[in-house]
Amino acid sequence: MKSILFDLDGTLVNSSPGIKAAFNYAFEKLQLPSQTDKQLSTFIGPPLEVTFGNYFDQTDDINHAIKTFRDYYGTKGIHQVSLYEGISDVLEELNHLNYSLFVTTSKHQPMARQMLTDLGIISYFEKVYGSTPQHFHKADVIKACLTEQKIEAHEAVIVGDTKFDMIGGKKTGVRRLGVTWGFGSLESLKEHGAESICYQPEDLKKALSSL
Repeated sequence: MKSILFDLDGTLVNSSPGIKAAFNYAFEKLQLPSQTDKQLSTFIGPPLEVTFGNYFDQTDDINHAIKTFRDYYGTKGIHQVSLYEGISDVLEELNHLNYSLFVTTSKHQPMARQMLTDLGIISYFEKVYGSTPQHFHKADVIKACLTEQKIEAHEAVIVGDTKFDMIGGKKTGVRRLGVTWGFGSLESLKEHGAESICYQPEDLKKALSSL
């Protein structure tokens, strides 16, 4: 195991306040039905294209909804975020162990880079891969990383908190490590193919060595 692909939201950072606020803003502007906090939580993880695709049929309407979300998120929501306790220490230790670290997220790639920069942890990662018009499903983002970096799938692991990370890992043939401090559930992670589970960031090193 040489390369570790980290999900961002719910794995490295608690970004739920900003994401939920951006969805509330977008739903109000787009005159969509208001959502409960529990419903908003289900929007964290899937690509925006998938979420808004449940409300609009036309590509132009979906793109407008995504732009509306990002209008808020890019100016306000991106700052409503915090690192999970212990993440910085784990990233530093993994760097010292000569793992190659990457971020593979469904978040808009420029926003992901900005968030990691603002939080002071972008230097731990060799590159950040996020949602672009060419790839926004998690499997496509992972594949872009593997292809560009010339990484063999069996030498990589995706670390994530939701079923979307596990599904993306299975589709691309990488190993799968689930974490429980984010937005998914333990049951869902196991159901969708997590090979190992971490309950706190300090568990990551041991779990990685066991794969």
